[in-house]
Amino acid sequence: MHPTQSPVPVSPSRFPLSTAARWPLLALAALALAGCGKEGGGDAAGQAPAAAASAPAAKASDPNVVRIQPAMAHHFKVGQVQLADIATVQEVVGRIDANEKLVTRIGAGVTGRITQVLAEVGEPVRPGQTLARIASPELTTAQLAYLRANSQASLAERAVDRARQLIQADVIGSAELQRRETELAIARAESRAAADQLRLMGMPADSVQRLAASGALQEAANVTATIAGVVTERTVSQGQVTQPGDPLYTVADLSNVWVIGALPEAAARTVSLGQLVEVTVPALEGRRLTGKVVFISDTVSPDTRTLTIRTQVDNKDRQLKPQMLATLRLVGPATKQPTVPTAAVVRENDRDHVYVRTEENTYRFTPVELGPATLEGQRPVLKGVPAGTPVVVDGAFHLHNERKRSELQ
Repeated sequence: MHPTQSPVPVSPSRFPLSTAARWPLLALAALALAGCGKEGGGDAAGQAPAAAASAPAAKASDPNVVRIQPAMAHHFKVGQVQLADIATVQEVVGRIDANEKLVTRIGAGVTGRITQVLAEVGEPVRPGQTLARIASPELTTAQLAYLRANSQASLAERAVDRARQLIQADVIGSAELQRRETELAIARAESRAAADQLRLMGMPADSVQRLAASGALQEAANVTATIAGVVTERTVSQGQVTQPGDPLYTVADLSNVWVIGALPEAAARTVSLGQLVEVTVPALEGRRLTGKVVFISDTVSPDTRTLTIRTQVDNKDRQLKPQMLATLRLVGPATKQPTVPTAAVVRENDRDHVYVRTEENTYRFTPVELGPATLEGQRPVLKGVPAGTPVVVDGAFHLHNERKRSELQ
């Protein structure tokens, strides 16, 4: 038997590949390298075209830009932001109030008890009209004092007449005549003072004359109106005891009324005396009145941080009632400002916007800050677009709907 032989390891170097076997492997490696090179070169060379293609896509995705079809262009009218003379206008909340210069507070002239109440709140009254009657012992005492003073004056007049006759007969001297004339002057003064006292107590002048002629006492003092107007307040009731100085009635002439407004303290420097004011009363279907600022308070209310301003307007037809609500439009001096029509303004998210034309059939939704509308329907532009900017002045609402529809798509 032959001894067992262990296998001999074979080294690859000892059996090299033939040239024919190497060519397929080299070809595969070359193809792999070529493919990698093309992929790397494609990334470098394709960056610029990809970036160029993404730019229009980004521009098209801007939610504030809207493009319309040429066939729709006739639905939108474009105009420029115009410079115009705009007067600064500020609206202030106010109310109608009686003109305090035409208001009279009527009180009792004597101490006594109210026996009759003859006028109620809202009733028109005329000068001299009796509003209430007061029974008063003071009135009786004053009437008696007047009768005594009047009687003393009559006696003094007769004494002077007799003295003049006696001095002509050389019975008395001139000194006696002078004494009696002095007594007459004093008696007449006392009579006039007593009559004035009666008038202060509410007795009319014709009643005083009747008292002097007939001597019949008047039972009650009258509370009379001193001006023509309307009773706006009554603070007395039948049976009530009153004293001199107690206010019983308030009478106001409402042919001219005040309009009082509360101006924010930050706007105090924008208002001056004599400035034009337009007053709108909602209760009278927006009736407009004009006036001028006649009063500006020098103090600010600590609670509301406002100061009082006032104008006055005629009220011949009595349609303006005290405590009616009103709006005061303070019109300042005119200045040149860029303006847009109110139809060009679109309100969104509590901000004003306009559509600015950037190119043909392309518009940008642009935020702006605007002032209050003028009577001509223009809005002054405070910030956002300068004068001369082309904006949509008609059809902005329709264009806004187109933008919203494009966002949804």
